[in-house]
Amino acid sequence: MSRAEQPSRRTVLAAAVTAAVAGGSARAATATAATAADPAETADTAVTAAVESAPARSADYRSWTTYADWRAGTARGSRALAGVRPGIAVGTPLGTVEYTDPHTRTTAAWEYATWTSPVQTLAVPSTEAIASWNASTPAGTWLQVELKGTYSDGTDTPWYVMGRWASGDQDIKRTSVDDQTDGRSTVWTDTLAIDDASTGLRLASCRLRITLYRRPGTKLTPTVWRLGVMGSDVPDRFTVPASVPGLARELAVPRYSQEIHQGQYPEYDSGGEAWCSPTSSQMIVEYWGGRLTADQLAWVDPSYADPQVCHAARHTYDHQYGGCGNWPFNAAYAATFGDLQGVVTRLGSLTDLETLIAAGIPALTSQSFLKEELTGAGYGTSGHLMTVIGFTDEGDVIANDPFSADDTAVRRVYRRREFENIWLRTKRYNASGKVVSGTGGVCYLYFPARPTARQCTALTAVGVPV
Repeated sequence: MSRAEQPSRRTVLAAAVTAAVAGGSARAATATAATAADPAETADTAVTAAVESAPARSADYRSWTTYADWRAGTARGSRALAGVRPGIAVGTPLGTVEYTDPHTRTTAAWEYATWTSPVQTLAVPSTEAIASWNASTPAGTWLQVELKGTYSDGTDTPWYVMGRWASGDQDIKRTSVDDQTDGRSTVWTDTLAIDDASTGLRLASCRLRITLYRRPGTKLTPTVWRLGVMGSDVPDRFTVPASVPGLARELAVPRYSQEIHQGQYPEYDSGGEAWCSPTSSQMIVEYWGGRLTADQLAWVDPSYADPQVCHAARHTYDHQYGGCGNWPFNAAYAATFGDLQGVVTRLGSLTDLETLIAAGIPALTSQSFLKEELTGAGYGTSGHLMTVIGFTDEGDVIANDPFSADDTAVRRVYRRREFENIWLRTKRYNASGKVVSGTGGVCYLYFPARPTARQCTALTAVGVPV
């Protein structure tokens, strides 16, 4: 699901998926994620070349992850943590506040502490900004992420809530916040957007604030390890320049279908037919070795196949949006698995994806298209997530598409030119002939907490320094 048609973020699939799998030649798949993380010397060459030839970008991703980063912010009741995975946590709380959960109508008291980042000048004066975070929230804790921007005319936005989040749902209901605007910019679920980009108004800089909450009297605390923001100004376009095919490779990513979950747990966005985002997230989580225990899956009906997909849907569900396609919530879910990080960003071409695949890093892409615009898909959509796992010798895209009849049908090969255009464009015509928005290269990236040197080089090459 994607923010393909403002203000709605709900995916509408226009037709049923065909059972056939698109054909196409591919190089031999790697056997395991460990093998994928240690590719051949040709992959090293491809990654290095990508760094040296990287073009100017229309997106700027920045993050806070190191002990020095956390120390550089303004801490009020919070403390910086050193160690292998630096972060911030509650120190001495500022006090107690009450929060009424809008989805349960329950009011409870919470101790709280805050951390505010330094002002971050955006290398790309931006029409949109998306925050993302990686954190642990034990039972009895949760967090809120806010963003405040400075416009190009020197005035400021309000503090906008970009998400109220917990990994579980026993304390609060995970939620975005609607109806946030100052008449010049608006928050659409997970994205802060300039209302009228044609005026030339842009976000010149921003800062983020995290509020950490815990039940009074406990020593438990949320811990935040990564906080990031992506600002972008992708030019309006119906078509994008074609990239030249590069290295061919396919990663061995697990295959899961959302469609086998139709009708299951309809309280989470009407059931599996809408679960493209968590299904894709779960594929990559498991590629990197993330596994759920029997206890974690005990709530799922034992007659359901792939119960981990049901778990991913429940734990990415946004109770305000009414869906599982909140981009930062998916990245945060991935990072709840012991040794993973997750970010939301925008990439610029299929060359970027080839750079990542060469380093063993699959990616989740968000796109919208008519049935006839993506040969072999067999459906049209106003917003859909799928997992790019490789490229054929001809340069075509190998994708795990969760909108498939069953797990065996998930692997698809899509024509390079068609896929690149539907993913990167910002304007398109819908089935009614109306001009609507495209996602402009939105991508989730999940990768190890301690990436290899090759992975670091690849991530830096696509604009995500680690």
